[in-house]
Amino acid sequence: MATFAKGPILVTGASGGIGAATVRQLVTAGATVIANGRNTDALEALAAETGCTILPFDLESEDSIREALDGLDLWGVVNCGGFGGEIATPMETDIDIFDKVISVNARGALLVTKYASRSMIRLGNGGAIVNVSSQASLVGLRGHISYGSSKAALDNITRVSALELGEYGIRVNSVNPTVVMTPMSAWHWDRPEVRDPFLNTMPLHRWATEDEIAAPIVFLLSEGASMISGVALPIDGGFTAV
Repeated sequence: MATFAKGPILVTGASGGIGAATVRQLVTAGATVIANGRNTDALEALAAETGCTILPFDLESEDSIREALDGLDLWGVVNCGGFGGEIATPMETDIDIFDKVISVNARGALLVTKYASRSMIRLGNGGAIVNVSSQASLVGLRGHISYGSSKAALDNITRVSALELGEYGIRVNSVNPTVVMTPMSAWHWDRPEVRDPFLNTMPLHRWATEDEIAAPIVFLLSEGASMISGVALPIDGGFTAV
C-alpha cells in the first residue's frame, strides 16, 4: 500500500463522488488530507468520517484561491473540482455556460496549481499534482463541446505544468475517466440511445466506479509513480483505444 508522509494533500471537488472516494483512499493510505468542495454538508460528513480538514474557497475566484492557499504547506494536489455544464452541439451551445465550464474546470485548476505550487517549491520536498480530466478530452463525444474543451485545456495545463515544475521535483499528471454512473450523470448517459452504443463500443462494456477512478489517482501521487509525469491516463475500460 502507498504511504504518504511528506506533507498534506489538497483535494478539490471532495464533496463529489470521485473526490470523496479519493479522500477516503488517501486517508486510508496514511495521508493528511485537506478537502475543498461546494457542498458544505457533504464535506462536513466526509471530515467526520475520515478526519480530513475542510478548506473552503471558490474555484472561480483567484482572490479566494490565493487567500486560502497562500502560505499553506502542501505536498500534493488533486484537482477534482468540476462543472459538467450542458449537453449541446457547437451550434446550440450557450456561451455563458461554456465560459463557466472553462472557468471551473480549466481556469480553476490552473489557479490552484499556480498557488499550491508556490508552497511546494518553497518547501523544497518535491510533490505531485493530479488533474482529474476526462475521456472527453481524448475523443470527440457528441454534446460535449464545453466539457470536452475544458478538459482538453486541462490536459495541456498538465503537460506544461509537468515541464515547468519538473525541475523542482514536482510531478504533474492527468487521469481521464469514463462515465461514473451517478444520479447526476444518469439523466443523459443512462438513456438507451446513448448508453447502448457507448457501452457496446467500450471493450469492458460497463461504467466505472468512483473507487476505480480514485485508486489510480492515489497511485500517481505515490512513490510508485515517482518517474511518471506529464501523462494523461485513460481510465475508460478501453473506450479511447478503439
